[in-house]
Amino acid sequence: MDILVVGGAGQVGTELQAYAWPQGVRIDAPDRSSLDITDAAAVTAALDARTYAAVIVPAAYTAVDKAESDVAAAWRLNALAPAILAAETKRRGIPLIHVSTDYVFDGTGEGFYDPDAPVNPTSVYGASKAAGEMAVRTGNPLHAIVRTAWVVSPHRGNFVKTMLRLAAERDKLTVVDDQHGCPTSAADLAAALATIALRLAQDPAAPTGTFHFVNDGATTWCGFARAIVEGSARRGGRSVPVEGIPTTAYPTPARRPANSRLSTRSLTDAYGVTPRPWAAALDDILDRLVGPAQ
Repeated sequence: MDILVVGGAGQVGTELQAYAWPQGVRIDAPDRSSLDITDAAAVTAALDARTYAAVIVPAAYTAVDKAESDVAAAWRLNALAPAILAAETKRRGIPLIHVSTDYVFDGTGEGFYDPDAPVNPTSVYGASKAAGEMAVRTGNPLHAIVRTAWVVSPHRGNFVKTMLRLAAERDKLTVVDDQHGCPTSAADLAAALATIALRLAQDPAAPTGTFHFVNDGATTWCGFARAIVEGSARRGGRSVPVEGIPTTAYPTPARRPANSRLSTRSLTDAYGVTPRPWAAALDDILDRLVGPAQ
């Protein structure tokens, strides 16, 4: 069984390649220079070259603030590319598993967002990702859209690595404390995507539609930063105070959702995936980045 992973160099793509797939499953993860998913002819050629059992798409334009001024590029990768992939996978009867984001919501809702909650993006990034979702829904009925948030790992640039670097350089950190969300391990997300892809590839009755995957529990960016610094300190890293500040004290070009909490109940019901607590996932990441707890 061959599975195509588009965006294999990113956090989730890296973990998908490292995942313990069943024997006989082969992962093809071309980099951007090998496969331009905004080029319909290139996508057609790639899907004609090999018979894939599923296509997983963690690839995205994720520079949230840059997207506000780089609108066309964000829409090409986040909306046009999913439309191309949906059309080409539908023609071949291939299930498409597409990763999306909490930014499709405006963040003004209460509690945890269910997958069927109305979307209302307030940034170019969020709008382009919402459009990509629509392209997948209308382009290939055999799909699973998996929204996630606050993804971290030992790879690439992310919040955990940034906080570790800043804690080593500064005597105090100031972090936004009024944006709420669910930290997510890229490895745990990859495992969920693998479960969905294998089921869709093998079971014609497998559930389709939109789902959420984040690690269990919620916090603020400040609370997350404190957990990172405290976890690093238990492993011999430098301990510094982390002060909470309001979003208004840290203006950015793109508006961030104040509430990014996502409900994973429908994914558990459909695929039996039960996310573990985010603090446990963070410990695994810190073990790899800093070392074991002392």
